[in-house]
Amino acid sequence: MSASERLYGLHAVRAVLTRDPARVTQLILAHHRDDQRIVALDALAREAGVAVRRVDAQALKGLVGEVVHQGAVAEVRPLAPWSEDDLIDALRDAKAPLVLALDGVQDPHNLGACLRTADACGALAVVVPKDRAAQVNATVRKVAAGAAETTPVVAVTNLARTFKLLKDAGLWIVGAAGEAEKTAAEVDLTGPVAIVMGAEGSGLRQLTRQNCDFLVRLPQLGAVESLNVSVATGMLLYEATRQRQISRRPSGR
Repeated sequence: MSASERLYGLHAVRAVLTRDPARVTQLILAHHRDDQRIVALDALAREAGVAVRRVDAQALKGLVGEVVHQGAVAEVRPLAPWSEDDLIDALRDAKAPLVLALDGVQDPHNLGACLRTADACGALAVVVPKDRAAQVNATVRKVAAGAAETTPVVAVTNLARTFKLLKDAGLWIVGAAGEAEKTAAEVDLTGPVAIVMGAEGSGLRQLTRQNCDFLVRLPQLGAVESLNVSVATGMLLYEATRQRQISRRPSGR
């Protein structure tokens, strides 16, 4: 991995400047952009002591290629992968943490898309097996559009053991399975939860199913038997987010 990575896009750059500005070595902004969001990024960076550079559109294109960079690129030190111990330590400080676990997802595009949704839904981390599963690489980083630099990935040797650690930390393990009796909307996802998604095609392994506290499904009205794993992941994570937002609303509203 190179000494630095480039993030682009207003959301991704703002996220890393807000959460971990020490990792940002330089902020590069488009000359022609002086709207409120760009000015706010400039101020965030300068407040954190991060160097800010203005360049033209062609220079930005040369840095990140043909992407929607929105006039903002950050050079950052790569986010170090978390160990199981890092994850458990983070859980102690989190209120109602949401964790995503992927049981053998092999397509890096799917992993990147899952990371992007996990970031959008405020997931604490994404857990993946070290063997027979996609790992974070250049393809994943590109598809994740910055989320690989803001959402920790925990590569574990034994997923079943990790589930036990998560349970000991107070999390419920909720697996996605098409034959589950209850839909995700019928299960309480507002507390400490790990949502577990199976591999493309084969779904959850039997051992993983046995370690889940609940199995849930997504309602399907069409003829297609199953959804792409990254699409299903997005739907389940957003169901958890929906429930959490409702639970935080003041009573009587």
